[in-house]
Amino acid sequence: MPNALLSIQIIPKTPNGEDVIPYVDRAIEIIQASGVKYQVNPLETTMEGDLDELLTIVKKMNEAVIEFGSTGIISQIKICYNPEGVSMDKLIEKYRP
Repeated sequence: MPNALLSIQIIPKTPNGEDVIPYVDRAIEIIQASGVKYQVNPLETTMEGDLDELLTIVKKMNEAVIEFGSTGIISQIKICYNPEGVSMDKLIEKYRP
């Protein structure tokens, strides 16, 4: 069972003040390629998995956005960690119809 949830909001600095969405899309592509369970939300994306693996994904996301052309990034991260296991679905099931 996964031991962590990690929510991340990537805020890239763009070279000429252009739209950040293509940079954010690039970061989400890294999550998609990782194979971890994830959910994209309007202001952040939440991943579910092993904490070490999720932190490695965050590093890869930041590197990919820089390679894409960003001149700097702020990554806001929230972590829910429980060695016994944690689940996105379990935490939000009472709010789903």
